[in-house]
Amino acid sequence: MSPFGRHGKHCRATSDQFYAVVRGVACYCRRVKVERHEAVLVALRTQGMCSVPGLAATLAVSEATVRRDLAELEQQGRLQRVHGGATAVDPMHRPEEPVPFARVVLNAKRQKEAIARRAAALVADGDVVLLDIGTTTMLLARALRGREITVVTSSLAVLDELRHDDHVEVILLGGVVRRSYHSLVGVLTEDALRQVRASIAFLGASGINAAGEFLDTTVVEVPVKRAMMRAADRTVLLADHTKVPGHGTIVVGSLALVDTVVTDDQTDPAALAGLGEGLAEHPVEVLIG
Repeated sequence: MSPFGRHGKHCRATSDQFYAVVRGVACYCRRVKVERHEAVLVALRTQGMCSVPGLAATLAVSEATVRRDLAELEQQGRLQRVHGGATAVDPMHRPEEPVPFARVVLNAKRQKEAIARRAAALVADGDVVLLDIGTTTMLLARALRGREITVVTSSLAVLDELRHDDHVEVILLGGVVRRSYHSLVGVLTEDALRQVRASIAFLGASGINAAGEFLDTTVVEVPVKRAMMRAADRTVLLADHTKVPGHGTIVVGSLALVDTVVTDDQTDPAALAGLGEGLAEHPVEVLIG
């Protein structure tokens, strides 16, 4: 007799039918996800940028589903996530390269402008100001127009903002040009910074982690940031809410090396409260733009 009893054949058949249904549902779900991903990419190619709520309404799915889809597509290098949504990726852009500067400057632009205005208030007339590369420092340079100061920078974007300003003396550090991010890097940049003594340095970062470290994603930029900190009497870190907490591949340094963090009013208060943990000997001033 069958180990399943007199109904053994029926049980095996039912089991086979069940697993066939499961396989069919799984196949259907995969097909639906692929079609949904393609719809997302078509929308991005058409509109350039799409919001999470907009995509959710278009696709008739939840915002949580859209966020999962965007995360998966970003891992595949098929789109770039920004605050509140995503943008299309240039088909000529290689995944190992950083996201082009022109696209990054649009991310959290209102908050970055507020950070730049607050940071500009920290600069006094006559100061020698070191400006790091990045979109927020570019906006800070714009906020410093007309000031009687000296700006030393490795950023071509900062140079573009100040090149026609007769009040600001601009010193451009030498180095190798990173065209995708409008910056100068390398041993020439680092050597030039050894000759500089600045009143204040403003740095950007990819993120600040829970351990109280600030991070960057590009190896060649890290030595320049560290050299800027050594060259300045005061270091100010500019980080919008998408970077607190945030991520990166290389540790630039501990927040103990930073005097002030300037962020925006969208930053999670709990994340801000955690910035000072473990830094009792060197408390970090936090300013909201």
